[in-house]
Amino acid sequence: MNLELNDKTALVTASTGGIGLAISTRLAAEGATTIINGRSESSVNKAIETIRKSNPDADLLGLVSDNGTAEGVARTIAEHPQIDILINNLGIFEAVDFFDLTDEAWQHIFDVNVMSGVRLARHYLKQMLEQNTGRIIFISSESGVVPAPEMPHYAMTKTAQLAISRSLAQLTKGSSVTVNTVMPGSTLTPGVKEFVGNLFPDEAYESAEKRFMADNRPTSLIQRLIQPEEIANMVAFVASPLASAINGAPIRVDGGLIPTIA
Repeated sequence: MNLELNDKTALVTASTGGIGLAISTRLAAEGATTIINGRSESSVNKAIETIRKSNPDADLLGLVSDNGTAEGVARTIAEHPQIDILINNLGIFEAVDFFDLTDEAWQHIFDVNVMSGVRLARHYLKQMLEQNTGRIIFISSESGVVPAPEMPHYAMTKTAQLAISRSLAQLTKGSSVTVNTVMPGSTLTPGVKEFVGNLFPDEAYESAEKRFMADNRPTSLIQRLIQPEEIANMVAFVASPLASAINGAPIRVDGGLIPTIA
């Protein structure tokens, strides 16, 4: 399927690994000029090399910027003042008991997971509306509607992204701009693999993953961690002109984990 992205420029925040790298790889394969973002030049260059292994002709731009800070967002906007597609993928997570979470921990995860997307959208959405074209996609999580007790602060940020995305979509009414949220289920990224291994340190990884899904994600219908490429496939479609009728939507790529029909 031709997603008609050849003349588009896409920024994927935190795209040097995991879901972000998979999204960037897919967008680049579809012909989009793709901005690879990370906090260090070495990580950005490594990601670009990885993408070029499968797509030597990929049109890639490097961006070294910490979009979890206001200064980093300002740098991003200064280097790339105009884009067609914004993928707000930047996010951090950790398992911490609620009673051990400090005010500083709550504020930090909010700044990184929520305010990064708010600050970027504040600039790029205005530009998109003026041109009557554009896509903004927030990468949320199933935790936004099915909070995990081991990560209450993370779940809070993922719920916030759903609200922000829908609010911004309301601003696009009558235009050709769309704002949506993609909600991955638990996905096999290096960070999640380490997280699962730490939960069950005495088991081989394959066994630990099965136990994690059975014990911690029992409502999953596929009973496995999702591959990053499976998330990227949906994101690339929603970012394309072919998804023009999808707007203001929370789109689940969760393996059937969320046990609702809405």
